[in-house]
Amino acid sequence: MRHFQAILRADTANPPGNEVRATDYLKQVLEAEGIPVKIFALDPNRPNLVARIKGSGKKRPLLIAGHSDVVTVDPKKWRFPPFSATRDSGYVYGRGAVDDKDNVAACLMIMLLLKRLNIPLDRDVIFLAESGEESTTTVGIDFMVSKHFQEIDAEYALAEGGGVRREGGKTLYAQVGTTEKIPVPVTLVSRGPAGHGSVPLRTNAIVHLSQAIAKIAAWQTPMRLNDTTRAYFERLATISTPEKAERYNGILNPEKAAAIQEYFAVHEPAHHSMLRTSISPNIIQGGYRANVIPSEAQVRLDVRAFPGEDMDKLLAEIKTVINDPAVEVVATAGTRPASAVSPVENEAFKAIEQVIRKHYGVITLPSMSTGASDKAQLRAKGIHSYGIGPLTDTEDGPLGFGAHSDQERILETELHRFVRMHWDAVIALAGTGK
Repeated sequence: MRHFQAILRADTANPPGNEVRATDYLKQVLEAEGIPVKIFALDPNRPNLVARIKGSGKKRPLLIAGHSDVVTVDPKKWRFPPFSATRDSGYVYGRGAVDDKDNVAACLMIMLLLKRLNIPLDRDVIFLAESGEESTTTVGIDFMVSKHFQEIDAEYALAEGGGVRREGGKTLYAQVGTTEKIPVPVTLVSRGPAGHGSVPLRTNAIVHLSQAIAKIAAWQTPMRLNDTTRAYFERLATISTPEKAERYNGILNPEKAAAIQEYFAVHEPAHHSMLRTSISPNIIQGGYRANVIPSEAQVRLDVRAFPGEDMDKLLAEIKTVINDPAVEVVATAGTRPASAVSPVENEAFKAIEQVIRKHYGVITLPSMSTGASDKAQLRAKGIHSYGIGPLTDTEDGPLGFGAHSDQERILETELHRFVRMHWDAVIALAGTGK
């Protein structure tokens, strides 16, 4: 708890990041225990830390990782100061409590315990505390993969992107991330002649843009399944009510699929997104005076591509759906590579399943994250990467207590249980069994 609070109190909001505040603390703690540390930095204020505990070399290394940056905050909306790490009523409040300084603290504790207990290992265990995960990967995982990959090369990686779900006080299941959708920035740009606002024009760029947004919002991209999502829904059905199980088992039924997809869109939007490339219009820009018709307006679409999506074809379909020569579709390069699917039939996934069953007593669902993580870069380099995380209550998100929310928090008991579960997973994968 002391280390977790210290890491939470380091203001590493990105932008600007300043992850050095967290990295300096980690370095001090690790080196005090005799664990060697290396620092790699494209920007001196935004370093990445790598610590390694050597094994026998019988097996390839295991990488455990957490990102030290967090998203920005609006302090006025927080009950407790966002970087105070306040403990209240069994919770710890702070930006990064579940994204992702819980993983950073767990990794730190694993390294300390491996060293203190002199655990015999068949693999090196590598701890990576990375910067820039929240949208500035050039200083973090991209830099490490392109310039210092030998320092983090491993057979398996454990990082963020999973967790255990509880609802109404009942623990339901665990999700382990095995793949993820790929963010692709797309902008719609609408253009038309400027004019005086007192004379409305049919060529108004904002009007055309609004119509384009409405068409995109009403359009449903095709449903798709891969090995991860197929296993996810099959396993989820086995622990669901008969009504829910019928939906999860019926997504490929041509007579029921349309109604099921509409139900998901309204009541289970995460499942709706998990089954397709998703498009969400999130940032609109246009106009500068109330009495001026602007000559240009634009909207930023958050496109999350299903693995294997043909982006050229998708962009052509977007243009067809909009069907307006006044609106241009502009795509830019994303920050994440295509994410391969990490297997579920290997020793790593089975070990994770086993320790989840031990600590939480629930089924494990392989899941495809609708968000993005630095595991995409690791998978692209051939590292089988798995997303894990602590237990959280499904009610927390809608109440504003989840990741990226205004009152981000974690139960103290669940932080400790997560550390124990993470430790057991590392021992199962890297230990000698002696």
